[in-house]
Amino acid sequence: MKNLITRMRGLKRDTIGQDLLEYALLVALIALVAYGAVKVTGTNVNSIFDNIATKLGAAVPASS
Repeated sequence: MKNLITRMRGLKRDTIGQDLLEYALLVALIALVAYGAVKVTGTNVNSIFDNIATKLGAAVPASS
């Protein structure tokens, strides 16, 4: 029984793994937010370029 209590106290003091897990979760969250921002921005930029290409195509007469 004393050995079990000693092990439990040792686990309580060992927080290195906990810190590493917190940093990993933080990095994963930042990566997820960055991915979403790039995805939305890319879609918006693509839409803007499509509108510009459409207007340019309508403004320039086709050469024969």
